[in-house]
Amino acid sequence: MRAGKRAIPPRACLLVCLVPALLLAGCGAQEHANDPRPSSPAEVTASISQKALSVQPGAIGVGSAAGTQPMTQNTGQKEPTISSSVPMTVSFTIANLTNFRTQMQIQGPVNKTSPPLTPQGTATFTTDLPTGSYLITAADIPAAKAARFKVGPKRSSSANDLLLP
Repeated sequence: MRAGKRAIPPRACLLVCLVPALLLAGCGAQEHANDPRPSSPAEVTASISQKALSVQPGAIGVGSAAGTQPMTQNTGQKEPTISSSVPMTVSFTIANLTNFRTQMQIQGPVNKTSPPLTPQGTATFTTDLPTGSYLITAADIPAAKAARFKVGPKRSSSANDLLLP
């Protein structure tokens, strides 16, 4: 060792390294609740003609888990469900089969209106609908028979869905 330079004691080096490590280890949440993941949006198709408006499926969130189709290897396996009063996100794929520009109107516990639908075109419309019964009509086409639609309280947890954020 040269004269004039002092060696750093090993305990000081250890202290300098441990203090930041302990501070970083103390950061973060103390608990990690294992709440069910929210449900994926329910997929519904709607078709507007001059005579009627049809919606498939006519009800979601009723009976078994909402919108799930078990795969062959999953037959007999219980799907995680959530019974919730939280509104269900519903994604409508709408086909306007008429020659008129129109909008799909949803009337029930809440009222929603889709963006304008191009004649002979398709569009998607995603909205949150609380549990209840709805009447779905086509604006500007009064001769088109309305469709009934129901949203139940049962939700399917997205815990088993792949490729979700």
